[in-house]
Amino acid sequence: MSLFRTSFAPQGDFGSLFRLLDDYDSHRSTRQQAQSSLRSFSPRFDVRESEDAYHLDGELPGIAQKDIDIEFSDSQTLVVKGRTEREYHTDPKAEDEDEESAPNHRYWASERSIGEFQRTFNFPGRINQDAVKANLKNGILSILIPKATVVAAKKITIDRLV
Repeated sequence: MSLFRTSFAPQGDFGSLFRLLDDYDSHRSTRQQAQSSLRSFSPRFDVRESEDAYHLDGELPGIAQKDIDIEFSDSQTLVVKGRTEREYHTDPKAEDEDEESAPNHRYWASERSIGEFQRTFNFPGRINQDAVKANLKNGILSILIPKATVVAAKKITIDRLV
């Protein structure tokens, strides 16, 4: 958001000052957005439906299986959540050092997603929670959620009393 609209910005001696203020405001808002995206992110998922199941395929590159939790919050809602942190493997000596003794780096760009994530999926019909299967391969989390079989109406006959 610009502090001053260009059509109303004074010209002359103060014109360049107002342009600097606008540039600073743009820089500050971009930086705040970048910092907030570091704390949490939302992984992307493809959600498909077949005749007998729902299929979820999500991008979770670099996230270990131990850092991912999949659970049902109710009978028709699946929650996928977890956490990721930055790891660097460019310096073989750095693996032995802890964070406190590691040298300080000045970032030129910091674009990787880190922090906690959570995605919630609500299904329109009944699902079979006991038969859900999940697989993590090459950074893709695949979840198969079978639909519950439709319970057919069953007629109960009354036995004759003797």
